[in-house]
Amino acid sequence: MRYIVVSDIHSNAPALEAVLRDAPAVDAMICLGDIVGYGPDPNLCIQRIQDYDLTTLCGNHDQGSIGQADVLIFNRDAREALSWTQQELTRENLNFVRSLSPAGQLDGVPGIMLAHGSPRDPVWEYVVDQSAAAQNFRQFRFDVLLVGHSHLPLVFDWMGDDQDVRVHRPELDAPVMLEGRRLILNPGSVGQPRDGNPKASYAVLDTEAGTWLPRRVEYAVEITQERMRAKGLPRRLIDRLELGR
Repeated sequence: MRYIVVSDIHSNAPALEAVLRDAPAVDAMICLGDIVGYGPDPNLCIQRIQDYDLTTLCGNHDQGSIGQADVLIFNRDAREALSWTQQELTRENLNFVRSLSPAGQLDGVPGIMLAHGSPRDPVWEYVVDQSAAAQNFRQFRFDVLLVGHSHLPLVFDWMGDDQDVRVHRPELDAPVMLEGRRLILNPGSVGQPRDGNPKASYAVLDTEAGTWLPRRVEYAVEITQERMRAKGLPRRLIDRLELGR
């Protein structure tokens, strides 16, 4: 099976559409959560991903949009965007988000786990360093763990007998080979990258070839920004899109 793997779309429909146009032919989609929050197109994004044979998780902003996470946990700009999102979502899309879990297994593919944050804390843990990665490698049985939440495309490689972890930013369009390794993989963010690169980030997982292919694609940031201005969303959230921060 070949999957397009996306995460942290954050209601950014232009970024999502650019990713879907850029991606090769796939059999299914994996979404690692945070479909909504921050951006102007929550309903469009929820509906669009359902055009695929879909496995999707619930992220912290998704939970905030349906009242499963206290909005006071979030910073002021995120709270304002979530309050707007709560009013904007259709009943059908609210019910869709309510049906989601923050973690699970990839059906039909033994050894692949999915979590928005991590298996230890499926909603809130950021796996961004060797320490957090090592604790998840030690506590859970998986060959490959796919995570989102940090908005950073990262590869964590368990070094086996050394009980150590190597972390690196993946090289674009260079496949990461999966066979014979234990890995934690993050595709980065479609709708709000935070690695200084504003291009939408995603990956392609090919379970038959045993590869993970990181990808980036430009999108019309200015269209998303204009939609956000029209909705009265916070200025800081608008400005940061062009900076990739």
